[in-house]
Amino acid sequence: MTTLAEINAMLREQFTDALGWIFEESPWVAAAAWAERPFASREALHRAMVRRVEDAGVARQRALLLAHPDLGTRARVSAASAGEQTGVGLDRLTAGEFATFTEWNRAYREKFGIPFLFAVKGSSKQDILAALRVRMESRVDEEFGEALRQVYRIAWFRIESAVAE
Repeated sequence: MTTLAEINAMLREQFTDALGWIFEESPWVAAAAWAERPFASREALHRAMVRRVEDAGVARQRALLLAHPDLGTRARVSAASAGEQTGVGLDRLTAGEFATFTEWNRAYREKFGIPFLFAVKGSSKQDILAALRVRMESRVDEEFGEALRQVYRIAWFRIESAVAE
């Protein structure tokens, strides 16, 4: 685990290498947040990164959302996503559960044009599937905002696991 003091002392390239994975396949977020150093806390680091995403515009935000894998997929995913999904048992779905997740993920992508995003930490497979079913009733604009909020939660959990105060 890297300390906040170490993070604050890093050059931009080091900072981006160390934290570029916090937002899935989007090291530009860390690279842009670097300019706000020094960070007084992990929360300040998180806020700086979230601000960069919020200021990025819809096209870049959509690209960030599209960088995330479907939950319960058997496709190759980043180490961070794999660990998060393993932590809630999404790597051990029965054939029936896998088929259910595949179908709901497909329907969600068809409706919203992005993968279903959910910060899985502390949730069960059933919680995730229930949230997916509820969120299918959302409007596209509402769901885009909710997907971003979920990405921010995922980023927070990743910062908590990687950066010591």
